[in-house]
Amino acid sequence: MNVNKTNNTKEKVQQLQRKLYQSAKMNSGRRYHALYDKVYGKDVLYQGWQQVRENKGSAGIDKQTIEDIEFYGLEKLIAEIQEDLMQGKYKPQPVRRVYIPKANGKERPLGIPAIKDRIVQTATKIVIEPIFEADFKDCSYGFRPKRNAHQALENIRKACNNKGMYVLEADIKGNFNHINHKKLIMLVEKRISDRRVVKLIRKWLEAGVMENGEVETSYIGSPQGGVISPFHTLRR
Repeated sequence: MNVNKTNNTKEKVQQLQRKLYQSAKMNSGRRYHALYDKVYGKDVLYQGWQQVRENKGSAGIDKQTIEDIEFYGLEKLIAEIQEDLMQGKYKPQPVRRVYIPKANGKERPLGIPAIKDRIVQTATKIVIEPIFEADFKDCSYGFRPKRNAHQALENIRKACNNKGMYVLEADIKGNFNHINHKKLIMLVEKRISDRRVVKLIRKWLEAGVMENGEVETSYIGSPQGGVISPFHTLRR
């Protein structure tokens, strides 16, 4: 894509996100039933690709890299993804299991989706994130656009300087590994009534994990490493 087309695509996607955010902010009880066609819109899919490309990352179980996709032809791939989504034929591949070291000496398991799946996940995130973002409390910083841990720490510092009494640090052990799929979908459906979008999320949850050449079916939890996996926590 040339620079002008990229900028035009980004602007259109941002306009869509602003509209979704504003409507969700105005009506906290509204449920959205017509989002799927926006997910497979070309502008959203192209923007999904741009974000995946910028984030780089390694290949999934199909071993296709960013360079492989560009060699194959982006226009061709986007058209294929769009067709699969429109016809209801899209099926995500299992994620590739990798481990990264933690500060305490243990390892954190990650699940790396195929690039094609990351594009679809990003497109879906582009569409649904503004809706849930409208519900988040101002004190929430985890996995939110334009927010980070440094901002949270600065907020804590200011609170402590303003007669703050204490700071509580807590962590849910194995949070991602133990997410209940049924309860998660129920939370998603509080805002999203489009069954096709909910079905997409369910497909990613149940895609499974490949490790040492064997696929393990997912009945609980959400693999860390995917584009949309942090969003599954729906933190507020």
